[in-house]
Amino acid sequence: MITLTTDFGLGGPYVGEMKVAMLRVNPNARLIDVTHSIRRHSIVEGSFVMEQVVKYSPEGTVHVGVIDPGVGTSRRAVIIEGEQFLVVPDNGLATLPMKHIKPRRAYEIDFERIRRFTGWRISSTFHGRDVFGPAGALLDAGIEPGQIGTEIPLESLVRLDVEPRREGDDWLLTVLYIDDFGNVILNLENYGTLRAVELPDLGVRVPYLDTYGQVEPGELLALPGSHDYLEIAVNRGSAAERLGLKVGDEVRVKLIGGD
Repeated sequence: MITLTTDFGLGGPYVGEMKVAMLRVNPNARLIDVTHSIRRHSIVEGSFVMEQVVKYSPEGTVHVGVIDPGVGTSRRAVIIEGEQFLVVPDNGLATLPMKHIKPRRAYEIDFERIRRFTGWRISSTFHGRDVFGPAGALLDAGIEPGQIGTEIPLESLVRLDVEPRREGDDWLLTVLYIDDFGNVILNLENYGTLRAVELPDLGVRVPYLDTYGQVEPGELLALPGSHDYLEIAVNRGSAAERLGLKVGDEVRVKLIGGD
């Protein structure tokens, strides 16, 4: 199957155009819409969402991600081959999902080769339809990535700076994602057993619990969340609104009772 993650939105023809172009290349493709509602140009958010889908996808799945504010510039279009495939702009979007596919090789997509496979010209502003989608469809049909692009070093790929950092007893964390409930997901995994979480710069200290209903409606808490990252939430409310946070913000965090 081929998963699709974009920031195209659903108000125009873009998603439909990409999907019919892919089916023209590979009529047997099974297309899975993950989301087309990534916040516009939010590479961090797109990387987080793709990671969650990759974790649960079977070997051989092709993941096409198009959050591409640099479309038409010198940024590369790439295929990353491992136990699964990532087909993405080389702008850091692959950073988080790449952790889970055991990457072996990377390829820069050759636009002229794609054009020969599809038979249509490549727009300078819609590589989702003209490059990434068809490349994913071709991989799903059994075409080897070396027939679509030229191998490049894995270490040359652009990576987001989303590693958690220690500063004394504190962590400096990044907001990776804010879901539709307003839950704030931070870039810290495997942090041990906690009693509470403090956000010193925001003057907030919250209990660390297993689930939202363990506090009264409207109260803040921290929890492991369903994605294995540290999460800050409000029971039946929005932690993002309460704390004034957005994707990409840096947050100082103190773990109480943790390692």
